[in-house]
Amino acid sequence: MALPYTPEHVLFRESVRRFVEKEIAPHHARWEKAGVIDRDTWRKAGETGLLLTNIPAEYGGGDADFLTSVIMIEEMMRHVFSGPGFRLHSDIVAPYILHLGTEEQKQRLLPAMARGDIVTAIAMTEPGAGSDLQSIRTFARRDGDEFVISGQKTFITNGQLADVVIVACKTDPTAGAKGVSLILVETERPGFSRGRNLEKIGMKAQDTSELFFDEVRVPVTNLLGREGNGFAHLMSELPQERLLVGITAVAVMESALRWTLDYTRDRKAFGRTVADFQNTRFKLAEVKTEITVARTFLDDCIMKHMRHELDIPTAAMCKWWLSDLECRAVDTCLQLFGGYGYMREYPIARAFEDARVHRIYAGANEVMKEIVARSL
Repeated sequence: MALPYTPEHVLFRESVRRFVEKEIAPHHARWEKAGVIDRDTWRKAGETGLLLTNIPAEYGGGDADFLTSVIMIEEMMRHVFSGPGFRLHSDIVAPYILHLGTEEQKQRLLPAMARGDIVTAIAMTEPGAGSDLQSIRTFARRDGDEFVISGQKTFITNGQLADVVIVACKTDPTAGAKGVSLILVETERPGFSRGRNLEKIGMKAQDTSELFFDEVRVPVTNLLGREGNGFAHLMSELPQERLLVGITAVAVMESALRWTLDYTRDRKAFGRTVADFQNTRFKLAEVKTEITVARTFLDDCIMKHMRHELDIPTAAMCKWWLSDLECRAVDTCLQLFGGYGYMREYPIARAFEDARVHRIYAGANEVMKEIVARSL
């Protein structure tokens, strides 16, 4: 079943495409060298209405549906512009605040986030705890009307630019998963510091940082959701995060097939186009078939999510299967470019680099398989 796009969605896609062409395409190569995008781009995205598109208007959002997020991803992936961390800000951090925040937190943060005046991040991963969130060691102790936070986080998207970070920490180290809480930390507070901007295999324009908390004091009113319920809060929001990975994977595969068709129909070898060889035709047929099946499954997951029916095991299936398939499909397409596929001036090379992390973040694919297996 096709996704229920409306004329308003078509207009929104045109707006996103114009923004990408004007504000992202001319700068992305420079951002890749710098490892971070221009701060002003966030404000321009806010002015254009591209941030927090499906957050209610009363909190400054676009009051649209989840299909606007799908459109944003697809348009960014048309040329593999993975630099701006808009999706984490709008579709991961903002829902935590909307669903868990107090009215004061929502009024204070969401409108500024929608304008691009505030950039946000979420800090879960630590040097010794990745997919195993119960093993985090960052600790928040209660001291009167304050939490005092100490610890370290790593691989944090938007870490270099973030003004506010949702920090997963232990408020009760003896309680395991039930001792995890989520706390909002403003990065201007004493004791907070940013480490190096991490150098990655791919997604080079997106800043990814180490964050350090040395006795950072925040008011207890910065608690997000219920104390000790942080692990459950994370689990309730992770299906959308994993769906976003699946959407990205399919968008990249569809773009990769388009680039490869154009290239093989134009490139000649041994007196004929590369597309004329049977091996090329068979490989492209395989990729097209796999993408068609993937798109059908993905669209079903998107519709389930929009009906609030996407469960944790299905989201895990979506994330691991589509990201695994993406890596295989992009590799097949790159091979058909020959040596040019290894050159970063071609988007297929950047897609190959960027795709690899999709099997790791939002929960490693091995963990996704365990989630599915436990549901059987």
